[in-house]
Amino acid sequence: MNKKMFAELMEGARQMEAHAAGKKVKGVREVVKEVKAPKPLSKEDIVKLRKKLRVSQSAFAMLLNISSKTVQKWEQGENKPNGSSLKLLAIAKKNPKMLYLS
Repeated sequence: MNKKMFAELMEGARQMEAHAAGKKVKGVREVVKEVKAPKPLSKEDIVKLRKKLRVSQSAFAMLLNISSKTVQKWEQGENKPNGSSLKLLAIAKKNPKMLYLS
């Protein structure tokens, strides 16, 4: 490794260290956006969304890539969606056509 390349590498390491310490570094732009967790959905909300899509429980499950048993449990109030399922349902609630993208 030549001296110029080593100097650039060390400068990058110093900038990284400064950035990690919270200092402003010239040429480094950071974008921070708060992402809120989706609101919980009731069993009625889930049924309403599925009916809006005009699909059966098994077809709805296929669209969400989950088991139909899971959809049944959600709709009966035995379980509640969480994590990525809740996020996907929130997206589908705003734009149902998103579930049909392949």
